[in-house]
Amino acid sequence: MKNVTPKDQNNLLADITTLIEQSKQQVATVINSTITMLYWQVGCRIKIDIQIVSTLCRQLTWSHIKSILYIEDELKREFYIEMCKLEQWSTRVLSERINSMLYERTAISKKPEDTIKHELELLRDEQKITPDLVFRDPYFLDFLGLHDKYSEKDLETAIVVELQNFIIEFGGDFAFMDRQKRISIDNEDYYLDLLFYHRRLKCLVVVELKLGSFKAAYKGQMELYLRWLDKNMKLEDENSPIGLILCAGKSNEHIELLQLENSNIKVADYLTQLPDKHLLEQKLRIAIEIAKQRLEAKNE
Repeated sequence: MKNVTPKDQNNLLADITTLIEQSKQQVATVINSTITMLYWQVGCRIKIDIQIVSTLCRQLTWSHIKSILYIEDELKREFYIEMCKLEQWSTRVLSERINSMLYERTAISKKPEDTIKHELELLRDEQKITPDLVFRDPYFLDFLGLHDKYSEKDLETAIVVELQNFIIEFGGDFAFMDRQKRISIDNEDYYLDLLFYHRRLKCLVVVELKLGSFKAAYKGQMELYLRWLDKNMKLEDENSPIGLILCAGKSNEHIELLQLENSNIKVADYLTQLPDKHLLEQKLRIAIEIAKQRLEAKNE
């Protein structure tokens, strides 16, 4: 075995020192690069936030902006901005809408990203609103004070009594027209539970209330009502009537097979008691994901 001389020891120490210094320089370079990138990203984010705030300050109050600014999802944030401007929500109403997950309950959230962007651009630039931005699922009817057993008449009566809160949940552009509207077809009378008019959609909206889960027969019933309204009540400058069937539950397969998504008939759940927020959030996210997967499968 070769003896290690003092010279060899000095060379080894010099080599190790060089390696350590080179490593330090490499680490310093990486750190400097990372910090530089961090500062650049922070600067970009601040610039974007400033642009957002600058634009919103001309349209909304600072209290509104504070509620919206912390929404990370850009499309979700844009939805609340445009709907708040359109319906002139107070700060309290805006907070309630965000806390009740209005965006996730609105039909538009289940559409492809390009569709959401397009409809929000139409709303922002031309103040044009579509049914997907209006109708929701589920609807929260906890303000009706209904518990345990109640009839369809009890539900309808409670809605009429609490009409102001009902319209707040539905959207400010709904105008109440009639309750138990009688229509006659071949000398047979039918009664529409609730009849509204939507100002911006420019159409009549029939709301049918059902205690149980959705049934296929409800589609035929609603189609009959809508065609009668289209023939006898729709004005020349109005759009075709829309039907909303409110049920205590529904099957997504029924909705898909009946092709209701491509019709003027909407089906939604209603809840007379507010669910746990975390459970609701989980259910809505799953529903959105399933809806988008089905759309992708159709497109393929």
